[in-house]
Amino acid sequence: MPPRLRPVLPAVLLTLSCLLVPFGALAAWASYGLADTGRYVTAMAPLATDPDVREAVAQTVGDGIVREVDRRTDVRRVRGPARPFVRDAVRSFTRTRAFRLAWDTGNRVTHDAVLDALRTGGGRQEPVTVDLAPVTAQVKRQLTADHVPLAERIPVEHTLVPVLPAGGLTACRKGFHVLEIAGFWLPVAAVALAVGGIGLAAHRRRAVAATALGTALGGALLVLALTVGRGLTLAGLPADVPHPAAGAVYDALTSTLRAASWLLLGLGLAVALTVWLTRRPRPRLPRPGRRRHGSPASPPAPSRARS
Repeated sequence: MPPRLRPVLPAVLLTLSCLLVPFGALAAWASYGLADTGRYVTAMAPLATDPDVREAVAQTVGDGIVREVDRRTDVRRVRGPARPFVRDAVRSFTRTRAFRLAWDTGNRVTHDAVLDALRTGGGRQEPVTVDLAPVTAQVKRQLTADHVPLAERIPVEHTLVPVLPAGGLTACRKGFHVLEIAGFWLPVAAVALAVGGIGLAAHRRRAVAATALGTALGGALLVLALTVGRGLTLAGLPADVPHPAAGAVYDALTSTLRAASWLLLGLGLAVALTVWLTRRPRPRLPRPGRRRHGSPASPPAPSRARS
């Protein structure tokens, strides 16, 4: 290796490693967190008890039930009085164990449908849909058991709700495959570059401290990106979408990534602080003292006697 490249190569490797840390964490979270049905359902399960989510479900499902009942009956005048009553009935249903089971089932079915289209869809260009008939039937049984009026009139049909449009399916499929590859190789590359840069560095303790600070900076940038992304996501939603419920969903989906970001930040700062506290002080060399005025001069060296 040329002598000029010896101090430059470790710095380049460590810089690339620090740059890959936030992207590797993001890719790993999306690949192993969002793309795993079990982890996705587990992350979404606590939302079944969130007040904002339950209120959004009560409004959406209650209004949908009233619309379907009015469409199938000639009693149009019941819409006004029935709407708040049905909404209260659905709100009461959201506090039951049956709703939590229906919530988990709906999330699992939706996630499986999306993954099936992204992984084994082939040349499919149809939108990804989810059938809400099992969930509607479960709601109807619960409301009927509670003797709620109009519960028996709720139609249970195969209602297909699109969750992934056909137009963006091809692009989503390509991006998903790239994400699966990057979710494994980006973290591996970040670790390999860090090890190589520290191994080639002339001052390894400084290299370790620089890598730790870069990792902490990457974690801080991820935390900032999640905060900004939450605001942009909520701002881009339609007006009829309840923002508190959407915010709760965003927080639930990104909770693992947020925890990983704070872990990177804290771990990087801890390692850098440890390196700084355990540094070895440099030995102080004695400075040559000046001879004071009036001090006796050193005797001259004895000369050899001439023979």
